[in-house]
Amino acid sequence: MKLFIAQAASLLLFVMPQVADAGTTMRTGGKAFAPPAFSSFCTREPRLCSTGGGSKLVVLHPEKASELQQINRAVNARIRERSDLANVGRDDDWRVPTAYGDCEDFAILKKRELLKRGWPASALLLTVARYRGEGHTVLTVRTSEGDLVLDNMTNSVRDWSRTPYDYFARQSQSNGRRWERIAGAQRI
Repeated sequence: MKLFIAQAASLLLFVMPQVADAGTTMRTGGKAFAPPAFSSFCTREPRLCSTGGGSKLVVLHPEKASELQQINRAVNARIRERSDLANVGRDDDWRVPTAYGDCEDFAILKKRELLKRGWPASALLLTVARYRGEGHTVLTVRTSEGDLVLDNMTNSVRDWSRTPYDYFARQSQSNGRRWERIAGAQRI
């Protein structure tokens, strides 16, 4: 299944532009349960769970768009995909990867890299989705051009509503330890 997702994502690289043709935001609709391994991750890495402080929306100048693209590509190139079970011996384990990781590990590292560059934590939200019955995690970046997704399955940064995923929930902007249900798209 992961091979199919990777092949579909590769095809999208040729069809879709390298930087998102943005235009929608995620409309949230109430509380959602956090992924099971999220709580223990937050205990170990509270800064990477935070969504407090700073602007809740980043004005997407060309330099910022380029920075998103650069971080997405660099992390995707540096980390090799490996399941948590193969990597650390557990089914679900969220962590900052050093060489290997799965989708949430890629998203966490991208968040950490953007935080190092001064991006506000409140605009960098870990987000869970489903694709053909399997769970998937991406990093959603809230921008003036819409909510953009950094994904380990593609080097393209895209508007979240133009991805093949069924989004379920994301971190709350007001409290990073809480999650909110995704209720649909809203044009900006």
